Amino acid sequence: MWCQELYEAKAAGLILYGRALGLSHSEAEDVVQETFIALMQLPAVPEQPDHYCVRCFRNRALNYRRGLWRRITRELESRRWFERSSSETPREKAAMHCLAQLPAEQREAIVLKIWQEYTFEEIGQLLGLSPNTVAGRYRYGLQKMRCCLKDDNYERLESMGEAFAILDSAPPVGEA
Repeated sequence: MWCQELYEAKAAGLILYGRALGLSHSEAEDVVQETFIALMQLPAVPEQPDHYCVRCFRNRALNYRRGLWRRITRELESRRWFERSSSETPREKAAMHCLAQLPAEQREAIVLKIWQEYTFEEIGQLLGLSPNTVAGRYRYGLQKMRCCLKDDNYERLESMGEAFAILDSAPPVGEA
């Protein structure tokens, strides 16, 4: 069935996207379940099932967030953004911290671009924005993450003997 294949391909990414939209992990799981229940009740397969699924999830997630008690619970849980793993590296922890600190619009653009693998045009259609606006949010979010990672981890990474160059972009031409 098309829904099962779509679920297997998209569920984990939708949970992360729900986190980017401000839901707790369990709330994101609930919204994923509600989304796929609604998809299974459709009379026909949507023209673009992947896009329809993400759009449906986003609408449901935004509606879900509006409740007062849910907001209070979410704020208390905001420190646990991703599922923790015993194999997390210091870099992964730092990156998750920096991603969580971004404004919601930038975080959303980054998650849709990297984890959902959408183009700026597709994200723009999904969010009702121009591709240039989405690209700007993505670019500024990555820039803030680089600064955050540089500020928080430069000495620690250098003392571990790791190359720091991957966390910083090349200087503009003429400043090198």
